[in-house]
Amino acid sequence: MSLSKVAWLILGTAGLAAAHGHIDRIDIDDKSYGGFLVDQYPHEQNVPDLIAWSTADTQDAYVQTFDYNQSNIICHQDGKPGVLAGEVAAGGQVTIHWSRWFEDHRGPVISYLANCNGSCASVNKTQLQFFKIEEAGLLDNSKSPGRWASDELMAANNTWTVHIPPDIVAGDYVLRHEIIALHNAMQDNGAQAYPQCVNLKVTGGGTATPQGVPATQFYTPTDPGILVDIFNNLATYVIPGPALYKGSDAAPTTIRPPAGASSTALSSSPAWTTLAAAF
Repeated sequence: MSLSKVAWLILGTAGLAAAHGHIDRIDIDDKSYGGFLVDQYPHEQNVPDLIAWSTADTQDAYVQTFDYNQSNIICHQDGKPGVLAGEVAAGGQVTIHWSRWFEDHRGPVISYLANCNGSCASVNKTQLQFFKIEEAGLLDNSKSPGRWASDELMAANNTWTVHIPPDIVAGDYVLRHEIIALHNAMQDNGAQAYPQCVNLKVTGGGTATPQGVPATQFYTPTDPGILVDIFNNLATYVIPGPALYKGSDAAPTTIRPPAGASSTALSSSPAWTTLAAAF
């Protein structure tokens, strides 16, 4: 094992003993909504009404791979829907702010939507059918372990902007936003999933009702994007989960490479991955 890999494994193990991160703020247009503060709200009697889902996890822990077919992978440990919903126009943007993140916890950032077919405040999460609206993974493989979507999130002050498809039918949706940390993913049960959920009320829009799948069917422990050694000079990375939804106005989107990296378009470069359908 290389010295660099040993160093990253040590850092990754140290990170396990500390908190990782959670969504602490959601910005939509000129309005800000608070997230579910795992270090505060579980210990309080009067928790404010939120658009964010609550969780029984108070340590910013992750969902392990052997739970990928269990309900905790949907919206984290014992996730329960928020009472409120943040209003966003179809084709609009939702900016997610994470409380913090660790540099060594590199991996993809993925976002999904599921139509609640009614109020999300009382939805049965096991019945939600999610479709993937954005994904980003390995952005630059010129130097192992590479530059990842999680690095972009950190560079943007722990924020990620999610683009809502313009063609989906108006209604109440759950936005499932997730980082998967891969620093220990070279071993069984090593990948770390951090799913977070938020209620949205999508206005305007079109008539599209994308087909989805339950979150419990997204991943398996042996998927190539889950069981993977990011320290082994990856040429490509296969982002796990269902296929990316591409609406009627979709087109490939590219991520600008970091300084000094290749500027080859995503579609022709194995080191880069599609971020999202361009809406």
